[in-house]
Amino acid sequence: MSYQAPIDEAKLIKDLQDPKTAHQAFNLLMRTYGKQMYWQIRKMVIGHDDANDLVQNAFIKAWNHLPNFRGDARLSTWLFKIAVNESINFLNRERMKAQVNDDSDDSFLLNSIESDTYFDGDELQKELQKAIARLPDKQRLVFNMRYYDDMKYEEMSQILGTSVGALKASYHHAVKKVAEAIGNLDM
Repeated sequence: MSYQAPIDEAKLIKDLQDPKTAHQAFNLLMRTYGKQMYWQIRKMVIGHDDANDLVQNAFIKAWNHLPNFRGDARLSTWLFKIAVNESINFLNRERMKAQVNDDSDDSFLLNSIESDTYFDGDELQKELQKAIARLPDKQRLVFNMRYYDDMKYEEMSQILGTSVGALKASYHHAVKKVAEAIGNLDM
């Protein structure tokens, strides 16, 4: 799944920059990308309510920084970069609250998976989500974008600001860790 939406981004950007059409254009922007941003964030932070809050924060940041948008990347890429940064900042704050020093101990995410009332998968799906939650942030992002969203490495590179080669290596390591975790289950 690519993050390109069936809209004319050039026209949308023009409408966003015009004070007469900015609010209506931003509404279209939220309707077009909101669900995809929600799921990208939700895969990182696990909790439904947290993901909703972060989507709102990302859109507020986008609205406030629209005058700074230079058009070097697609609008959708810029939005998803904001969403990724919001997710990582949230996870870092949660680690500080939990007094965890690095992103390899995300027990608060594992607890979120266990207590998520919106989770509707079976036990194997829950274990897969736990294995993914144990990945370092960058590997989890790359795994989710590639595995679930079938995003091309080039697009990930624009969003994450990382080389294609590094992303491929990160995905390879993530897949290996997830496979090992699932392979070690006694179900």
